[in-house]
Amino acid sequence: MKDLGRTAPTTGLDPRRFAHGSRVPGWDDAVDLSKDPATLPDPATTPVPAELRAEIESHMAKYPDHRSAAIPALAAAQRLHGWCSPEAIDQVACVMRLTPAYLIAVASFYDMLDTEPVGHRRVYVCTNISCSLNGGRELLARLQEELGDAGDVQVRGFECLGACDIAPMASVDGVYIGPIADGDVAELARQVREGADPLPGKQLLSRRSVDPGAGAPDLAPSAFGEPMGTPEPEGPPAPIEQPPSQPEDEQP
Repeated sequence: MKDLGRTAPTTGLDPRRFAHGSRVPGWDDAVDLSKDPATLPDPATTPVPAELRAEIESHMAKYPDHRSAAIPALAAAQRLHGWCSPEAIDQVACVMRLTPAYLIAVASFYDMLDTEPVGHRRVYVCTNISCSLNGGRELLARLQEELGDAGDVQVRGFECLGACDIAPMASVDGVYIGPIADGDVAELARQVREGADPLPGKQLLSRRSVDPGAGAPDLAPSAFGEPMGTPEPEGPPAPIEQPPSQPEDEQP
């Protein structure tokens, strides 16, 4: 019988997440038991930027249990600080009235929330099956080589970005682009370094949709010049036409 508990031999193409038992770095870091118990940050001594506070409170208002807003609140703090730093965690905890420990547990679980400084710019290269079969891992290696010395840029593989139809693809600060050819890598790396719009002609947002008004607000002009949505009719509604009634002697 096959030993299911035995680890298979590793190769250079094995996903990095299996190297230490998880794809989330830091999951096995030792806990500092000498720290004092976590307490709620004092609003009087924890300054929170007004825009961040407003965004967190708007997320909290969407849920019956305000703790459900922890992920978007942490994401908002990460956009401001570049990562979920201790200061960012304290600010979110202060607004949400949660302990920093609660939020650190959330941030350390989700690998799109960074608990270490890794750079404000984020380039995720999909390495799941569709992209891998189309050169996704080679694309990741090329981008890591091209952007290896860009200190404020994080380039890493991602398990799946859900855009198999444009494989191999990548996400640059949330903008989906693909399919990325080998000849696109140098230009894409330059654009990432300069903060320019990445490969505008290959962005997912620029691809045609079956619905020409996809992503447009209601009543906005579509690609064909017709309004989207159902506008309110002008004047009284038209009467509903009824079929003629049959004479009583002809009714079944």
